Amino acid sequence: MSEQTANNKQFELQRIYLKDVSFETPNSPQIFLQEWKPKIDLQLGTEANRLDEGVYEVVLKVTVTNKVGENTAFLAEVEQAGIFILRGFADNEMAQMLGSYCPNVLFPYAREAVSDLVTKGSFPQFLLAPVNFDALLAQHIQEQQAKQQGESDGAPTAPETSH
Repeated sequence: MSEQTANNKQFELQRIYLKDVSFETPNSPQIFLQEWKPKIDLQLGTEANRLDEGVYEVVLKVTVTNKVGENTAFLAEVEQAGIFILRGFADNEMAQMLGSYCPNVLFPYAREAVSDLVTKGSFPQFLLAPVNFDALLAQHIQEQQAKQQGESDGAPTAPETSH
């Protein structure tokens, strides 16, 4: 890549904000009387919306469901968003910026929001482990390519699963 091309790239963070937040404790106060052996289910998602030429909103969606036995202790949902200016990037670079780099910028804010909600709900401190957004993006791209290949072959595609 030439210096001229590299110099034409622009990345700016305009704003970070909570777009949506929800916290539920459907089985309180009884859940506080049970032995604390939580089972955590974490769901992550990202969404990018073009707002204007070179201006994008990226939303990191985090859903944490904590169960004790069959009972839900808490459900925390956070949509952490940011407005980013991205100009001069090639298509493959834009996918990387919007699907990995920007969510990486937003993650610490989402992590803090989830932690604060859980603590205010009177549950033990909960910190989300670091996330490798590069690996998640690569997995998503691979799944999309496999799905497209399956559709073009006429073979049935496997249903999407959550982890």
